Amino acid sequence: MEDKSYFLGVKFAGTSKSYYFSTETDDWNIGDLVVVETISGLEMGTVSTRPMDQALYKSNLALKPVLRRPNQGDMDDYNFNLEQAKRAIRIAQKQIEGYGLPMNLLEANYTLDGTKVTITYTADQRVDFRELLKTLAPQLHCRIELRQIAPRDEAKLIGGLGTCGLPLCCSTFLDQFDGISISRAKNQMLTLNIPKLSGACGKLICCLLFEDDMYTEAKKAFPRLGTPVKLDDGDYTIVGMNILSKEIKLSGNSQIRFMSLEDVEDAIKGIKRKPKADLEMAKPTFKSDLVAEEVSHAQPESRENRNDRDNRNNGGNRNNNRNFNRHNHNNRNNNNQQQNAQNQQNDQNRRPGNGNNNHRHHHHHNNQRPNNNNKKPNGGN
Repeated sequence: MEDKSYFLGVKFAGTSKSYYFSTETDDWNIGDLVVVETISGLEMGTVSTRPMDQALYKSNLALKPVLRRPNQGDMDDYNFNLEQAKRAIRIAQKQIEGYGLPMNLLEANYTLDGTKVTITYTADQRVDFRELLKTLAPQLHCRIELRQIAPRDEAKLIGGLGTCGLPLCCSTFLDQFDGISISRAKNQMLTLNIPKLSGACGKLICCLLFEDDMYTEAKKAFPRLGTPVKLDDGDYTIVGMNILSKEIKLSGNSQIRFMSLEDVEDAIKGIKRKPKADLEMAKPTFKSDLVAEEVSHAQPESRENRNDRDNRNNGGNRNNNRNFNRHNHNNRNNNNQQQNAQNQQNDQNRRPGNGNNNHRHHHHHNNQRPNNNNKKPNGGN
């Protein structure tokens, strides 16, 4: 069986780029520590990709092999170098302050064999650090490399949160930084407010770059800016749009209107939609309406059935009229009896000699105050 060769990616401390090395086995996992040889010397790195068939490697650069997994001696050297890196930062910072150099030190990294230290810094402009190197060399006793990085690389190295509240894109998944111009913000219809479009590094936010293609594709479904739109209340012009909400901004008749993309397209094509108010006032369908609709679609009624139904209805109407007349007759009889009783009572009240009795009887039943203005007839008690 023919032996296969593989290659994998390795990342080192202080860098975000993957460097490729060859290996004879494919039993490496992402996150494993490896010892490799670089142009700077022996270094310990972290596996960043799965092993791949070497036939897929397309670069012309020769691959150096992965030497081994780190042993206990390698781990001891690595931990010792971490302490030495802190000491190198303290010494370099003291010398920078002494020379008054405009440098901001970030970190220092030693190779595994301790023969070289790389000190990373940021600066607003180019710095002449030749005198600084002459001072540091006898104190650190190794080769020294001072590496200036850009603000984006600094943000990637330090990390933090973006304006969206999520971890910085550069410190999570972005490995390379391309130039970002303000034209990408214009393409995405954003307000050209530089402070709001800047990230933690002070440069334009990286999402302007990797979201630009999506906006370019989505804008193909929208009409161009300046397209005239004729509405019922006058003529308008498209002056803006929101790609995400599919909303279009119109200007005309001394006012600003916002309409959906669908409505604007219909207006441009001359399609008139039914007003939403008419749709809201549409009569709802109830169960009784469905029953009436079913009855209207039923078979026509025969003449015999219709005559029977009319006779039954007429008979019912006659019975209702008879009951109504009987009720009215009873009411009239009751009213006549009450009227006769009232007349008899009034006659008794007008008879002489019965004033007191009539007064007591009248006061008890009618709960009315007696009329003292009436004079007692002669011969009364």
